[in-house]
Amino acid sequence: MTIRAHVQRTLVLGAVIAAVSATATAPASAGHHPQTCQYPADVLSLANWKETLPIGSSGSPTEIKQPALKTYVKSPWFVPTSGCHGVQFRAAVNGVTTSGSGYPRSELREMANNGTENASWSADSGTHTMVIDEAITHLPNDKPQVVAGQIHDADDDVTVFRLEGTNLYVTDGNTTHHKLVTSNYQLGTQFEAKFVASGGQIQAYYNGVLQTTIANSSSSDYFKAGAYTQANCGNSDPCSSSNYGEVIIYQVTVTHQ
Repeated sequence: MTIRAHVQRTLVLGAVIAAVSATATAPASAGHHPQTCQYPADVLSLANWKETLPIGSSGSPTEIKQPALKTYVKSPWFVPTSGCHGVQFRAAVNGVTTSGSGYPRSELREMANNGTENASWSADSGTHTMVIDEAITHLPNDKPQVVAGQIHDADDDVTVFRLEGTNLYVTDGNTTHHKLVTSNYQLGTQFEAKFVASGGQIQAYYNGVLQTTIANSSSSDYFKAGAYTQANCGNSDPCSSSNYGEVIIYQVTVTHQ
């Protein structure tokens, strides 16, 4: 082999190794995102969701359902990130709340039949899975807490991923500190939250690692994803839109089998 041929072969080999290395180190949860986007639905698949916003009238926050959700955006509460890699969900402490809660939310609620009906399923029948690739990016003052994904039923939350300061928990009903996932969560850290409901149980995973298994036999379960700020003007100051909880969702998938 001539020196020139040897050099060419070395360069080609180096390029192949670099390409393989880049592929190997790419995040597994990166997913596909558009280069340009205008609406959250350009980034996330929202066919079977509706969005509840922290705006509207007292006890009756604005809800956006399909087909309007396809072309809806509301900055800064529900908007694509600047690079179109995710969707920003933000709820300020002075936001409008539902009649059943004292806390504001910018949150997706699972729907069925292309967004025409409220989803409702049982952990006793089939397998129901939600995976959220997300990052919690901001917490309110004084009561720095936000819920970033949950299973709810007709009456109350069943289990949620809940951040309190740097402590990330999986809850079990009203037991808010049921399972400590990490005591050192840093705002902006991307992670994967997953719920799998089957056989009368709900399993909660963090970055692919099982955290806890919770018994559940409700027949009216559904998934939620977004920013459900656990603070309001009664316990957090200032009472303004500058004081908020925020979550970026890069990808959310739901499957029922």
